[in-house]
Amino acid sequence: MHPRARRWSTAASAILLLIVGIDAMAATPVRIGVVGLVHTHVHGILGRPDLGDIEIVGVAEPNTDLARRYAKQHGFAMDLVFPSLEAMLNSAKPEAVAAFNTIHGHLEVVRTCAPRHIHVMVEKPLAASLEHAKEMAALARQHNIHLLTNYETTWYPSNAAAAKLVREDALGAVRKVVVHDGHPGPQEIGVNKEFLEWLTDPVLNGGGALPDFGCYGANLINHLMENERPVSVTALTQQFKPNRYPHVEDEATILVRYPKALGIIQASWNWPFSRKDMEVYGESGQAICVDASRMRVRLADDPAERETRAPKIAPPHDEPFKLLAAVVRGKTEVKPTDLSSLENNLLVMEILEAAKTSANSGKTVELD
Repeated sequence: MHPRARRWSTAASAILLLIVGIDAMAATPVRIGVVGLVHTHVHGILGRPDLGDIEIVGVAEPNTDLARRYAKQHGFAMDLVFPSLEAMLNSAKPEAVAAFNTIHGHLEVVRTCAPRHIHVMVEKPLAASLEHAKEMAALARQHNIHLLTNYETTWYPSNAAAAKLVREDALGAVRKVVVHDGHPGPQEIGVNKEFLEWLTDPVLNGGGALPDFGCYGANLINHLMENERPVSVTALTQQFKPNRYPHVEDEATILVRYPKALGIIQASWNWPFSRKDMEVYGESGQAICVDASRMRVRLADDPAERETRAPKIAPPHDEPFKLLAAVVRGKTEVKPTDLSSLENNLLVMEILEAAKTSANSGKTVELD
């Protein structure tokens, strides 16, 4: 064979091997580490059917009793459980982690994982404070990792359908968004003791009902307003049940003002029933998201209110760990205005921080 032909053959073989390697990597389940078991949203990943897109390779949880309970419930081996995040990362070598520890602990997860180029998905909200959130964002950008935030309402077809109506200008310019989130209270709905201990701690959770459920509204409003920066934030918090929740607020109302729109967030541990619903009012139409799938819509060209069921969201945007796997494998992109994005959730934290300041001072907080 001519030397030039031999070199070409060698180069072509190398390219082919590279392509095959990339294809094989894309088809391989993403190695996921679970960080903490004290947030009961962890049941979502532990009880998830095997879809072939992720593989849980390790669990970092120092509470052995809690780990044993969940191992028995979900059928995973205690060999997967490690006493610390460092030990789990060193042994299991995940490509990404899903954090189900305290909200205050999210910062330490990113501090540990980012320099190792391990991607992170945290449960809502992004952080316990704006200061924490800014450090987490800086680390994620410095080390070029994905840092996603998971909300239950991100995967609601009704919310996606309402956002689509806004994007298509079917409602006219958005004038008001009202978001109701919460339940009768953590104790009232029977959360386990490991969850209750930190959820009602002003440091470990960053507050009470305000961050716990106010984050949902801020996240959705940012999405609908395409991350437009608010003009001001005004908040009122109350403590209806000081004997049950002595250290944190159990009620919060947040007004997020824009030049031509208003966001109203009602976050509560005092609803008679659990709820996560949203109302979007435009200049010429409205969309009421009753629950995860049901909607009531009125449009200018047909003002009669129509009840409808929103269409399913297309994968991988219909479930948190499908999205995480697709992002890690480079199959999809998270846009800055997306509900899971770092940009949206930094603005969430700014709104929550302003709300805390407003509630404590009794004054409106103007944003620069």
